Amino acid sequence: MQKLLSVGVGLALMSIVSAPAPAASRFLQDPYPSTYAPIASAPVLISNATVLTGTGVRLDNADVLLRDGRIAAVGTGLTAPADAVRVDGQGKWVTPGIIDVHSHLGVYPSPGVSAHSDGNEMTAPVTANVWAEHSVWPQDPGFAAALAGGVTSMQVLPGSANLVGGRGVTLKNVPATTYQAMKFPGAPWGLKMACGENPKRVYGGKGTAPGTRMGNVAGYRAAFIDASEYIAKNTPKQPKKKRWFSGDDKGDSAGDSGGKRDLKLDTLAGAIQGDIRVHIHCYRADEMATMLDLSKEFGFKIAAFHHAVEAYKLADRLAEEGVCGALWADWWGFKMEAFDGIQENIALVDRPANSCAIVHSDSPEGIQRLNQEAAKVIANARRAGIEIAPERAMMWLTSNAARSLGVEKQTGSLEAGKMGDVVVWNGSPFSSYALAEKVYVDGHQVYDRQDVRRQPLSDFMLGQEARP
Repeated sequence: MQKLLSVGVGLALMSIVSAPAPAASRFLQDPYPSTYAPIASAPVLISNATVLTGTGVRLDNADVLLRDGRIAAVGTGLTAPADAVRVDGQGKWVTPGIIDVHSHLGVYPSPGVSAHSDGNEMTAPVTANVWAEHSVWPQDPGFAAALAGGVTSMQVLPGSANLVGGRGVTLKNVPATTYQAMKFPGAPWGLKMACGENPKRVYGGKGTAPGTRMGNVAGYRAAFIDASEYIAKNTPKQPKKKRWFSGDDKGDSAGDSGGKRDLKLDTLAGAIQGDIRVHIHCYRADEMATMLDLSKEFGFKIAAFHHAVEAYKLADRLAEEGVCGALWADWWGFKMEAFDGIQENIALVDRPANSCAIVHSDSPEGIQRLNQEAAKVIANARRAGIEIAPERAMMWLTSNAARSLGVEKQTGSLEAGKMGDVVVWNGSPFSSYALAEKVYVDGHQVYDRQDVRRQPLSDFMLGQEARP
């Protein structure tokens, strides 16, 4: 008898796509919309595998059915259409596709030459007007390397030189000629901010504010004050009730909604209104607390603190306020604000109720083995007396990451109706010997370790054969 973990795909799809979309704010106009289109493919049935659903659940000897680009069902004894591709999962592990919430692929691509250095607009402390997507080079060979590590989606961010670095973009990890063809449909923009040493070093050294941490905070406040006033000026005014003795109120200023459009303030206004998700590069616990207070002052929501080597010091507050920690497994000590990092950071951030711990890369090499970064956290936690099950750790790479990006209803877990972003591993993904054998994006197999025809190659790499 067929047993299903979740409801049928039809009902799930209705809940995801049937609700009418709210009217978009004028600050969210996108003249560069996604052109991403899933590749049609036959149904796929992966059977008799160990399945980590990304929801904290492990299923042994279970099946995953992909159909029409979506997860159709997860359970045991599943049946598939006659035309389905059947994958023997005996001895394999199946997980959702990995999501990296902090990547610079495409904006700092390989080869890393100055002509490709497009991640930091270091011309002003606040450059909320720039969008990382306009720097993305789709031919970066790093995308294919990440795909071989099971990464199916990622957020590409500007660098951390500025107080406000600009908008980030969420991409599907598929070969494409344009970034629009990789752009995750409907994903919210991120806003990259940075606190601490980077902005004060970059600008203070040039004799320009900020040169101190108090200068950093003054800079954020000034920017958001401008944005708050911009919102007020651009909010349509309610017509006043006319009295019989009032004259005709038509004139040059009638209906004025604030004047000239400002790209920088558009982005900051979108953040205040909750439509653009704020991601903050921040290391020290005291500065994270200050940024949380700043968010309350101006009414924006912090989606995640990135790097955050001292997040363990305020893990309870992060969980209480629903803020994710996008963290390294063990990077520390490479500058003063990273000095108090500990290897148990992610494990401690993960402990409170409603926590949202994430393993991220910030590295073109680290993104290729995020599963092993998570495995290091499991090992370090065990040495501290904290046992973390594989099904829990998988959430750090999938559903929690999707939550921080605002795409959790579409991807990040193996649940009926969600995108068919799936990885088949040769064994436990938290083994030192783990390899992603097959990778699916929206139900289409985009990578196969055993078949060179399914190993995407950047146009930049074509003809670049190894020489003796």
